[in-house]
Amino acid sequence: MGLPVRKSKVAPPPACPLSEVLSLLRGAWAPNVVWQLSGEARRFGELRHDMPKISARVLSARLRELESRGLVTRKLLRTSPPSAEYTLTPLGRELLPAIDALATVGRKLITEWEALPHRGR
Repeated sequence: MGLPVRKSKVAPPPACPLSEVLSLLRGAWAPNVVWQLSGEARRFGELRHDMPKISARVLSARLRELESRGLVTRKLLRTSPPSAEYTLTPLGRELLPAIDALATVGRKLITEWEALPHRGR
């Protein structure tokens, strides 16, 4: 028999803020797409060039999802052939410091990993 589960004495918030923010960035490549849009508006082909490992299908899906979550806006350009330009919304911009913090930790982990003796061979 296991130990009985104790109930928390702290009332939970209506929604977990961390879960809410992470749900905005769910899906492979979503944080990368947000990061690539941090500088300026980008067209689909420019984003594909910036992220060569992402497939067109996945990039298209992520852009649609980020747009539906209110992080990205899509503006149709009057060009021939027609194209669209993607920009971050104010809500999308609010995520940039968090993504930058994750990238900083990631760079540190990569540096430490590469410094391990077994990695040099």
